[in-house]
Amino acid sequence: MKKIVENGHPRGWPTKIVIHTDGASRGNPGPAAIGLVVYDTNGDLLYEYGEDIGENTNNYAEYSAVLKALELAKQNRVSHLILKSDSQLLVRQLTGEYRVKSETLKPLFLSCMELKSSIGTVGFEHVRREFNKKADEMANLALDHPL
Repeated sequence: MKKIVENGHPRGWPTKIVIHTDGASRGNPGPAAIGLVVYDTNGDLLYEYGEDIGENTNNYAEYSAVLKALELAKQNRVSHLILKSDSQLLVRQLTGEYRVKSETLKPLFLSCMELKSSIGTVGFEHVRREFNKKADEMANLALDHPL
């Protein structure tokens, strides 16, 4: 059974939003979780989400967080999305600057690209870890409080 922690409303968002994502893994591979925090363009918090995703690597968790963010954005008919992550590798792969070499990550990358194309305008931005604390907190909440 998956552990999910959430706060706020997963529906009824504006069409322009910002989502901070993070993936965490203890052991790499080890127990892993995702976290995301959704803001409107004024910086007001709309939704927080964390989910235990089982045994995985940190990069798998980072991609899983972005995939979940894209799924939620599509469900909410978001037309302009900025995704922020503290994983430089992830952002560089999603922007086409780096190739995805990992066979494990390729399916996640392709799913992200497919969802991205169905949303409208999607931008990926790298942020320093200290500017992604809330998404990290959500991932760690899911890891720290098992069912």
